[in-house]
Amino acid sequence: MSLTLTDIGRIAKLARLELDGQHSERLLGQLNGFFDIVEQMNAVDTTGVEPLAHPTAVIDHVSLRLRPDVASEPNNREANQKSAPAVERGLFLVPRVIE
Repeated sequence: MSLTLTDIGRIAKLARLELDGQHSERLLGQLNGFFDIVEQMNAVDTTGVEPLAHPTAVIDHVSLRLRPDVASEPNNREANQKSAPAVERGLFLVPRVIE
């Protein structure tokens, strides 16, 4: 897959970005480089290869060093919400954006 400057312009318009010619050219090179890498990965024959739940699953002697799931920060909800324009029952109130 290869993008053109027209594609970059369309993507920028959809993302509501204003790009000049120099930025469009640079972005074109970066995105096409990304797609080249994806095509290389897709070209690898993975027939018969079992998916891994974790990359270190194939190494038996490596154990994951995960920290315990404990709260390490004090609950400062009230202090954090002091500057909020609107709070109700501990929740931030925001304007409705979806009708």
